[in-house]
Amino acid sequence: MIDATEHPILTGLVLLVLFLIIRNLYLSFQSHQRAKALGCLPAVHGPSGPFGISFFLQVAKAAREGTRIQLHDSLFKKYGPTFNQKTPSNDVLFTIDPENIKAILTSQFNDFGLGHRAKTFWPLLGDGIFNADGQLWSHARTLLRPQFTKDQVADLQLMDEHISDFLAKIPKDGSLFDIQPLFFSFTNDSSTHFLFGESLARSKNATGRSDAAEFGRAFDKSLEWISRRISAQKLSFLVDGNKEYTSACRYVHDIADHYVRMALESRKEAKISDRYVFLQALANDTQDPKVLRDNILNLLIAGRDTTASLLSSVLFYLSHAPAVWERLRREIIDEYGDAANPTGEITHAKIKNMRYLRYVLNEALRLLPPVPINSRMSFRDTSLPRGGGPDGKGPIFVKKNTVIPFSLYSMHRRTDIWGSDAEQFRPERWEENASSRTWEYIPFNGGPRICLGQQYALIEASYTLIRLAQNFDTLENDGGSPVPDAKVDLTLTHRNGVHVRLYKSKA
Repeated sequence: MIDATEHPILTGLVLLVLFLIIRNLYLSFQSHQRAKALGCLPAVHGPSGPFGISFFLQVAKAAREGTRIQLHDSLFKKYGPTFNQKTPSNDVLFTIDPENIKAILTSQFNDFGLGHRAKTFWPLLGDGIFNADGQLWSHARTLLRPQFTKDQVADLQLMDEHISDFLAKIPKDGSLFDIQPLFFSFTNDSSTHFLFGESLARSKNATGRSDAAEFGRAFDKSLEWISRRISAQKLSFLVDGNKEYTSACRYVHDIADHYVRMALESRKEAKISDRYVFLQALANDTQDPKVLRDNILNLLIAGRDTTASLLSSVLFYLSHAPAVWERLRREIIDEYGDAANPTGEITHAKIKNMRYLRYVLNEALRLLPPVPINSRMSFRDTSLPRGGGPDGKGPIFVKKNTVIPFSLYSMHRRTDIWGSDAEQFRPERWEENASSRTWEYIPFNGGPRICLGQQYALIEASYTLIRLAQNFDTLENDGGSPVPDAKVDLTLTHRNGVHVRLYKSKA
């Protein structure tokens, strides 16, 4: 017999294991009782393997390779629209049920928050609006919301300066080129001009290289590492301290801090720009440099990455759908004429009245939402309306600290919602059901945290497409697959680019 006094470490380990077993049994009993009290029914469970380790490794691999949407989609097709999954760090509840997402984002808003996301994003985004909960989020929302009600938010003249540069980079001989990096360059230039008051394309760093190029690379690298941190959840410390990541974040912060100082100095010296500058307007409400930097960088993700993603997807689909391109171009030319013979001024009001243009954007946003996966964490034991019972239509119990990823990519492709052609690009579906889509379609999120920059993004994307259609009548693809190969870090991009031909074929 082993003498406990001779093996205190072994005895301690045995006692610890017993404690953990008893604690888990007690917590499971408590959860069962709370679930019963809430009228919840058992949910589907995905195979996690021992302690959820195998699933965790599968998710980590998908994060490295940018294939999280494909992994999630395969799981939903196998286990249904709502299912539980274990990982070493968290209980996870996957859902693409519109009723559950509506509850999380609206009626049960206070039961859920960002959870680990705030810590995960913090090295780059600090305490900005996309990265804050509770009072911090409320303060950021109050600070930013008035700025998005101003007419200047979608400054078409400012956009036009950068669209002209963008158009100049398109080959005029009809040769094949990748338009995706041009879109990212364009939105980087226009967004930094709008937010900072100066486009990074117009500035050079100490080495003589364009700040825009260096900033874009650093921003992209930061987002790549953030994607890995998101997948790690509580274990995100495993990718902390990476020199490439910290260096990229530092470079982004240095650029943003430079413009924050300029805005604060302009305010102090009462220098008023003759053009609306978001950062200067924001500096009238707060002079805290960190608050200014954090929120400007949060907005930059929306202004730069999501619009470039949307435009890349629209051009990908249009290049494979000549009839759609021709109808869209006809609507644009009938309203505004072409570049050689313009017949009308492009205004906000006219853009909003262009129905088919909006249908095209809606359909691209449905199939390839720029932020295809979102998530929340439960702040307390609670429930959601769907996912329990044999048919999955009963309420489901959600334990405190459960992570809930919801894939817009997968929800927007559900055949039981969108029909058997759910994975096809068909803008006409919005003519047939233009007013019937609510929580089945939320590319800009919903509820209190709905995207403040939604109209800015739609106006910028619309204006860009109008100018493209005015300058080119022919759009062709590279002969590749009509099925996009999407890659996801924080936002969605096309893994191999979007290779097209654009040229003027008619006299």
